[in-house]
Amino acid sequence: MPADQTERPAIGPDHQLPAPPPRRSKFLSVFIWIVVLAIFAGGFWLVLHKKNDASTAAKSPRGGGGPVTANTATAQKGDIGVYLDAIGTVTPVYTSSITSQVNGIVTAVHYREGQIVHKDDPLIDIDDRTYRATLLQAQGTLERDQNVLAQGEMDVLRYRDAWARNAIPKQTLDDQEKVVLQQQGTVKLDQGLVQLDEVQVEYCHIKSPITGKVGLRLVDPGNVVQSSGTLTLAVITQIQPITVIFTIPEDSLGQVQPRLRQNAKLAVDAYDRSFQKKIATGNLLTLDNLIDTTTGTVKARASFDNKDTSLFPNEFVNVRLLVNTVKDATLIPTSAIQHNGQAAFVYVIQDATAHMKSIKVGVTDGGTAQVTGINPGDVLAVTSFDKLQENSKVVVPNKPAPASPNNHGSSAP
Repeated sequence: MPADQTERPAIGPDHQLPAPPPRRSKFLSVFIWIVVLAIFAGGFWLVLHKKNDASTAAKSPRGGGGPVTANTATAQKGDIGVYLDAIGTVTPVYTSSITSQVNGIVTAVHYREGQIVHKDDPLIDIDDRTYRATLLQAQGTLERDQNVLAQGEMDVLRYRDAWARNAIPKQTLDDQEKVVLQQQGTVKLDQGLVQLDEVQVEYCHIKSPITGKVGLRLVDPGNVVQSSGTLTLAVITQIQPITVIFTIPEDSLGQVQPRLRQNAKLAVDAYDRSFQKKIATGNLLTLDNLIDTTTGTVKARASFDNKDTSLFPNEFVNVRLLVNTVKDATLIPTSAIQHNGQAAFVYVIQDATAHMKSIKVGVTDGGTAQVTGINPGDVLAVTSFDKLQENSKVVVPNKPAPASPNNHGSSAP
């Protein structure tokens, strides 16, 4: 064996070399932990940096330090209504669908389509010759039986005189009196038949039962109508006055019922579908006697004079019911009101400086609100809220506009 070679121990099948020390794995774990800590430190630094920037921005004036230009409005003292809004249906007070009560041929139609007819105006004539003939027969029978009755009554008078002289037995008188009673019943029967035939003749000449507007013509001369048929000859609807049926929530009954018990006239305004144009003004008539459990509402009916016929039967309208009126309230535009969570506040401009004041909002009527916490005459900012803050200097380019109720939209407190 050469001298420079070291003798190595023999390696047998059951003998293994010792494992090298784990130096590389330890260095790798330490490196990973260092990287993770560096990432967390960087993220923490970014969070702190953004928070400091936000605090700085919050402390700095939103208006950039200069005066803020803002339009204003003046709080006013006045009245504001408490309204309930609903969707209603225009419903005629009376609607008559006329059908025939007799059989026959239509001989004449007297109305024009869309005509305003009055009560008892002629509408349709049906051939009445058959019914007049029957009436004549009944009248003849009545006259005959009336004369028979008169003869029997005269016989009763003669029999009474004869019986008083003992010329006839009492039975003969009694029999004649009963015959007269039978003849009186026959006359009444004849009178009933005459009246029935007179009604049948009257049914042949149909008149308007109400004053209203007649619809389109549904029959023409020459058409055959039946008393047992379902053919409608004409439809008449009363349009002056007319009503609107709408619903109110059951939770609002406590506001409406006490006013009705006081016999107060609650005004009801009808608007078009866009809620922009007022169509008519009327009064609440009554409430229904039951609450609809499926919707939690109760029906109400309001009456309108409808002198200009602006309300049309079965028309859908928006309805505003005036429940109450708040007197001598402080009124401001709703555009002046700002919210911070549940709290409401406004910016009052005094000596060209904005001051934040907390308010409590009551009744709102469209763009006007009733509030407490400020006084009538206070000048309020209505624009530039993104720049305003407490003690901001304000430049007012406009003349303060007064607050006044309008007619669009409302809500109860």
